[in-house]
Amino acid sequence: MSKQDEQLNRLKHRLGFHWHQPSLLLQALTHSSCVHESRGHGLSHNQRLEFLGDAVLELIVSEHLYKSFPERTEGELTKMRAATVCEPSLAKVSRGLDLGRSLRMGRGEERSGGRERSSILADAFEALLGAVYLDQGLEVTRTFVLHCLNPILEDVVAGRLDRDYKTELQEILQQTSPEPVTYMIMNETGPDHDKTFTAGILYRGEIIGKGSGHSKKEAEQRAAKDAFSRLESFKNASRQNGGNK
Repeated sequence: MSKQDEQLNRLKHRLGFHWHQPSLLLQALTHSSCVHESRGHGLSHNQRLEFLGDAVLELIVSEHLYKSFPERTEGELTKMRAATVCEPSLAKVSRGLDLGRSLRMGRGEERSGGRERSSILADAFEALLGAVYLDQGLEVTRTFVLHCLNPILEDVVAGRLDRDYKTELQEILQQTSPEPVTYMIMNETGPDHDKTFTAGILYRGEIIGKGSGHSKKEAEQRAAKDAFSRLESFKNASRQNGGNK
């Protein structure tokens, strides 16, 4: 038995499912770099399952928060959900499952530290959820998600997680204008297995924040943090000027 097969068996044991379609699990664990390096050969990467898993995750977490916190407003629930399903949270859960060791990826991606990269781990967890949903159904997936995310949810309720700057920025800007906030990727550098993205925030015809990261989500959060910091500095300066008059 190969080392990869041993890791897969350990993961199956941790998950505790009897897979009706084991090929779904293999697809969920296949990074696009593996398919590209092998030039296909019948392999399918996990991006479609990631798309599905993202939607399933949002539904389950939204329903759970809605039922568990009837006193919370829509805005508060939105912040809680965003903190629960953000990239750092999902990467943390993925590391707890040791998903990184089970991933099938290209050699270049692996050499660059892909098995520990938060963006890859978060995407892999969403792909896994997509596979579980298709193979096991919604109820089993719900139980699995809430079990995996329980420590994260406890941190969210206690306010121990990092701030979601995208949500906070959106709320502040909407108080002054209904105009939309648009995130755009302004630049991509580096090879496919180690890209750096630079995101910008367009609001009322101006770029109000920029940020870079190894995933689009990370770049957007840093851009939002930059914009948020600029707004706070502007407000503080306005208060001081008003007080000096």
